[in-house]
Amino acid sequence: MPTGRTEPTGRAVPASPRVQVDPPGFEPPRCDTAVIGCGNLLRGDDGVGPILIRRLAEAGVPAGVRLVDGGTAGMDTAFAMRGARRVVIVDAARTGAAPGTVYRVPAAELADLPLHLPHPHAVRWDQALAFGRWLLGDDYPTDVTVYLVEAGGLEPGADLTPAVRRAMERMQKLILADLSDKHSEEDPRD
Repeated sequence: MPTGRTEPTGRAVPASPRVQVDPPGFEPPRCDTAVIGCGNLLRGDDGVGPILIRRLAEAGVPAGVRLVDGGTAGMDTAFAMRGARRVVIVDAARTGAAPGTVYRVPAAELADLPLHLPHPHAVRWDQALAFGRWLLGDDYPTDVTVYLVEAGGLEPGADLTPAVRRAMERMQKLILADLSDKHSEEDPRD
């Protein structure tokens, strides 16, 4: 079997397969942009991604935008990217920065993420992107951006902290403006 690259553990990772993901004749739904919010709604600031998806749905997004609550199933993020030309992922992070700090990770920095899946129920956003690139091959989205928000509290049952709520509101405006700009650039009728 051909191998693609080697994991940090030294095990060979198979090259991108030519697998049939869907039944023959099934075409995944196409969209211009998929916005995927990752995280656990039951753990305070970790729920920022799914909460933002709900807020974007309430605010309304341009035609051609698919909103996905990615929840905690990281591997599902790869499948949610299928059919999208562009992907925006939102998730919480713990880097030690001030709570509410927003990081925007552009596609160029995400191009060579190593494929390492320690456990199917413990897949982070970066591992999901590497898995998606491997699984989807030529169907992998051409433009991927990740927004990370520094979490302040991850206590079970807690609400978003005020700093993360303010950061989410700023991100919502940024994402909506970006979606509107991209939509008007691509639609000459606007």
